[in-house]
Amino acid sequence: MEPEVRAYLVRILNTISVSVLWLIICTTAGIQFDYAFIHETISAGNIIFYIWLLLSLGLYIWYLIRLWSKPLNIPE
Repeated sequence: MEPEVRAYLVRILNTISVSVLWLIICTTAGIQFDYAFIHETISAGNIIFYIWLLLSLGLYIWYLIRLWSKPLNIPE
């Protein structure tokens, strides 16, 4: 396989794997542990979940921008 193609595919696989991991963590915490839904009042779990969601989204976007802004590391 060409080194350019391999480096590009590794970058795509890193993006997909981090995206799936982030989605699994957030949906598990939000839906299965019932922190995403506000029932009668807002609980401490809801507040912590939404703070975590916003902070982790920011870190996730920062990681993707950092990953895709670097030039491809192609060995010659």
